[in-house]
Parts: sequence; structure tokens; C-alpha cells
Amino acid sequence: MPDYLAHAEGSAFIKTGKTWVLCAASVETGVPPFLASQNQGWVTAEYAMLPRATNTRSQRKPGGRGKEIQRLIGRSLRAALCLDQLGAYTITVDCDVIQADGGTRVASVTGGYIALAMAVQGLSRRGLLSAEALPKEPIAAISVGVVDGECRLDLAYEEDHVAEVDMNVVMTESGKLIEIQGTAEKAPFSRRQLDELLDLATSGIRELCAVQRQVLGSGA
Repeated sequence: MPDYLAHAEGSAFIKTGKTWVLCAASVETGVPPFLASQNQGWVTAEYAMLPRATNTRSQRKPGGRGKEIQRLIGRSLRAALCLDQLGAYTITVDCDVIQADGGTRVASVTGGYIALAMAVQGLSRRGLLSAEALPKEPIAAISVGVVDGECRLDLAYEEDHVAEVDMNVVMTESGKLIEIQGTAEKAPFSRRQLDELLDLATSGIRELCAVQRQVLGSGA
């Protein structure tokens, strides 16, 4: 659901099963000091869960896991832009998990892309930067894994916590890889299983990108 927030330059509320994430993109003039002479913009992300997004209350401030996830989101979303076309702007994408049932990081990347694209489209409509800052190809992310010896797509928590293999994949619509996070939780997995998991992720991400294009219209 786009335009979920009235004040953010771009926003989206994404539901994937029982995982609900609110994504908001905020545009600020200026870039971090390390980019001051680089003639490019910057995209960063912050991620957090509401205290009762899960079965038991968690701390409001993100711990080590939350910081690792927000770095993943930031890396993924930077890959979706031509930063040298962004001008002297910093876009921060906040991803707040309202309810969690597995796959919060991949939902954040997928919804975060919509919020980011909306913010960039808004800057372009105002004549503040070129439309070329946002490439024509969207990005999305999805989880895959091996459960009971079977390769599965978009794991819910009940599947994720017993999976023999757990993997998160970030990819462009055409199948170019941005990031793979994959772990054998029990026994090592084969190259054949890896290929099957990536094929599953590719099909799922193409479906997600089609929805992103529909939400964003011809601007993405």
C-alpha cells in the first residue's frame, strides 16, 4: 500500500503473510562528510521492531541483529539507485516492523524500494534531479529455505525456525544478484539445492517486482 504516511516523501505499508512492515523515505539536503567531494547522493536505512511485534516483548532500540539488518537494507537500496545522479541528497528509509512472522528483512527491502522510488520520483517531478537517478529495473528480496528436505519459498516463522537451510536473496527483476545470505542450520547443503533455492527466489522476486511496478505505475 503506497502513500501510507502523509508527511514522508515516500512511504509504503507492506504485508507478506503475517509480517507487516511500515517503510518511509525521508529526503534531506546534504550528504555525509565522507561523500562531501564525491559529487553523489546517499541512501541509508534504519530498522526496528515494535516491542510487541513478536510473541514476547523486545527492547525498543535495535540490538546487534537489528543493526545488521539495517545495513543489509541500506546496501540493497543503494544498489537500486544511480547515486551519482541523485545530487546532494541523503535519503533515509525507515523500516518499522509492526508484526513479525519471519522474513522481516526481505519485506523491508521490498517495501523500502517502493518508498525510495516514490521519494525519487517526487524529486524528479519537482525538477530537483534527473529521472535517471532511478534505474528502470526494480529490486526486491525474498526468503527461501530447505524444510523437511524440501526447498520452499517465503518461509513463515514456523518453517524458518526448523529449516535445515535458511537463505535471504536480494535481486533485480532480471535476476541480477545483489546479496545472498545463506546458512546451513543443520547439515551442509548441495550445489543442486543451492541452484533450486536461487531458482525459487528468482520466480518469487519477479512476482514481487511486478507488484512494485503496478504500485509505482510507469515511473519505475
